[in-house]
Amino acid sequence: MPKEMLPVVDKPLIQYAVEEARAAGIEEFIFVTGRGKSAIEDHFDHVAEMAGTLSARGKETELRAIRDMMLEPGQVAYIRQQEPLGLGHAVWCARRLVRDEAVAVLLADDLVMAQEPCLKQMMDAYAAVGGNMAAVMNVPRAETNRYGILDVSGEEGKLTAAKGLVEKPAPEEAPSTLSIIGRYILDPSVFAELDRQEAGAGGEIQLTDAMARTIGRVPFHGLRFDGRRFDCGSKAGFLEANIAFALARDDMARDMTDIVRRYAQDLPGGDATT
Repeated sequence: MPKEMLPVVDKPLIQYAVEEARAAGIEEFIFVTGRGKSAIEDHFDHVAEMAGTLSARGKETELRAIRDMMLEPGQVAYIRQQEPLGLGHAVWCARRLVRDEAVAVLLADDLVMAQEPCLKQMMDAYAAVGGNMAAVMNVPRAETNRYGILDVSGEEGKLTAAKGLVEKPAPEEAPSTLSIIGRYILDPSVFAELDRQEAGAGGEIQLTDAMARTIGRVPFHGLRFDGRRFDCGSKAGFLEANIAFALARDDMARDMTDIVRRYAQDLPGGDATT
């Protein structure tokens, strides 16, 4: 199963990403997939048999949910990344469909719970500054070797201007602890840098390297978004996301609270009242 199809409560990660993009005003979607990920294409396809069965059984709520999930004909395209050469390479594969326009990039395994969707926050900020933008958050210094890290030149409110980016630096070499998560808005100039196909950290073509090379020609900002990010690429992060999203639902909050308390009580030193 593609990790993007892992369900958080009752929707796959890729569905959360699409809903976040829609809420930000995105109207055209490009999915960059690879071998074994055809389930993503099938998820957004119309299944006449299922719709007919739900309609016949009077399950109108479920039928509306499926219809709301669908993307309109011509609104979606799929591109195959034939080799796993890095995020920069995956974005580069979509260059002919993006054309000479700004583009938002969402990584579905970074799930963000927020009152205002993360990408919508970014779009609002981007309207004022343009250039390249990424969602950012502080991480423990010991974990900087897992992220793209900003070299900060200034801050204004929630926006941080960067004079450089370093992909997965060792903790002792990291210019800050401000890390990029899987939300980007890219200036078209990034694609000219990706055309160079230069490998960076881990031997992969890094998107952050291409973005860094445009600094000085176009602005680069990190946005400290309001919300909570879950790394669903890790087992602990994925499980935490399921608990958090279930607790946030009116139809599940009471049951989930009881479950969490029951398991907490069974832990050494656990207390059912906490």
